Formats: sequence, structure tokens, C-alpha cells
Amino acid sequence: MDLTVVWFWVIAAFFIGYFVLDGFDFGVGMSLPFLGRDDTDRRVLINTIGPVWDLNETWVIVAGAMLFAAFPEWYATLFSGFYLPLLLILVALILRGVSFEYRHQRPEKSWKRRFDAMIVFGSAVPALLWGVAFANIVHGVPLDENHDFIGSILDLLNPYALLGGLTTLLLFFTHGIVFIALKTDGTIRARARTLATRSGIITALLAVAFLGWTVIEHGTGAVVILAIVTAVLLVSAILTNVLGREGLAFTGMAATIAGAVLTLFTALFPAVMPARNDPANSLTIANASSTPYTLEVMSWIALFAVPLILLYQGWTYWVFRKRVSRDHIPEDVDAHAAA
Repeated sequence: MDLTVVWFWVIAAFFIGYFVLDGFDFGVGMSLPFLGRDDTDRRVLINTIGPVWDLNETWVIVAGAMLFAAFPEWYATLFSGFYLPLLLILVALILRGVSFEYRHQRPEKSWKRRFDAMIVFGSAVPALLWGVAFANIVHGVPLDENHDFIGSILDLLNPYALLGGLTTLLLFFTHGIVFIALKTDGTIRARARTLATRSGIITALLAVAFLGWTVIEHGTGAVVILAIVTAVLLVSAILTNVLGREGLAFTGMAATIAGAVLTLFTALFPAVMPARNDPANSLTIANASSTPYTLEVMSWIALFAVPLILLYQGWTYWVFRKRVSRDHIPEDVDAHAAA
């Protein structure tokens, strides 16, 4: 098989991994105002992802590095044309990471509230803008004959892209709530299941609308089948959550996100950045890729490195597999002094 095709799908696989794993991190972060009734609740929520959130985030770093090495033209056009949205994502991720580390450094309630707000912001902004970005990649953007983006930020805020952003926002939110139900016990677990059902219904409506629009624009047989399978997976995840089967519900949400991203990449292939103004200016896997020798070297490196990444991540999740509850949160010795 042509290595350009292989690397297109390898990059797709890493973005799928990123959205599935960091997706529930975003959902947990966004859940603080809804499930965190007091500081102990919020500490329980944060602790569900405390050991893994930074590891989950490395998937997008690896995906970006692969994109740069395998498809430098795609990387250049994407990061120059989508500079502002990607910058906002980066800033939001930095704020979220800083908040996880500094939130517990002082006992004052006002201090913790500020970092809680930063966690919510740092989770919601990427969840929204990743959907906007990928929807625009599939939808197409204006490019000149040199494959440079010639539009404005308003071109990126088209109805299809905004619907894509809202869809990923709610998908990740529901994914995170289901993860909380899986990883916690007691009253938080019960509230999370109830909230996941409510948000899941709204998510399903938006997701079906977005997938339907994608099918209308890129209605190949594979895209239609993947969109239908993804919709069925989402409905099954919601139903299993209602039945209290958190493990199946979380698996269903992970499969839903994977199916949605796979649908978008299938709709995109073999283009990597379609030119909406003139198809002749589009970037494809053929004219955006590195040399065959570069792709061959990358393939050998990935053959040895990727299994190690998967083994290490699997081991980490196994070590931190137990549920978290309020009983596991030690009392703040300085809580009486909190202002």
C-alpha cells in the first residue's frame, strides 16, 4: 500500500485516540459547575483524571509531530490558516494544566474558584474549537494556487463548522460525565448518571444533525455507513447509561467519538485540505506528503514506538482503575481559615 495512504490513516488513528482520551478530560473539566456542589466534590471530579490527563494530552503532540513530518504542506496550511483557533486551543490547554497543578496550593475559596473557572474554560474552549477546526477541514476553506489560506476568521465560522463545534462540545461533555459515573461512587455517581442521560439526549440530536449534513455533502457509501453506525453507538451509550451499565456506556461513548472522527477522515480522503473556492487548489495526500524515504523511516520508527506508547498508557490506566469517592479526599487542615 502507498505509504501516503498509510500515514493518512495513522494520523487519523492518533487523532481518534486523542479525542477519545482527552475528550473525557474535557468533559470532566466542564462538569465542575454541574456536579461539584462543594470543594470536596470538585476534588473528587479532578482526581478522576488527575493521574492521566497529561498522558492523554500527549496524543495530540504526537499527532501534530506526525502531521508535520508526513504531510508538511498540510501542516503549514493548517497552522497558518487556523492560527487563531489553534492558538486559543493552546492557551486554553495551558490554563487548564496550570490550574490542575496550582488549585490546591492555597486554602482560600476565592483562590480555588479562580482555578476552577480556568479549568472549565480550558476544557470547553478546546472541546468547541477542535470541532470547528475539523469541520472546516472537511468542509473546505479558500486556498490560492500556492495552497495558502486566503480567507478570514469569518470563513471559519460558517454554520457547518459551528454545528461541528457544538457537537464535539456536547459529545465530550457527555463522555466526561459518563466517565465520572464509571470512576466515582456515592451521590456523585448517581448525579452523573442522571446528567449524562439529559446531556446525551441533546448530544444525540446535534450529532445526528451534524452527521446528516456531512452525509449530504460527502455521501459516499463508506461515509453513510460510518455515520449510521456512529449514531447507533451514541444511542446505545445513552441507553446503557440509563440502565446503570457505566462500563458499557463509557465504551459506547468512546466508540461514538471514534466513529465520528473516522467518518470525518473518510469524508476527507484522499484530500487533506480541500479548497472550497477552486478544487484545483486543494491539498491531497499526493501533493502534501513528504518524500517516500521520509515516510519509510517514519514507518520503522512508528513500528517500534507506538506499541510502547500503548503498553505504557494501558499500564497507567490499570494502576489507577479504582473508583474515587468523597471518603478518599482528606480534609483540608486549613479549611477553617479559608476565606
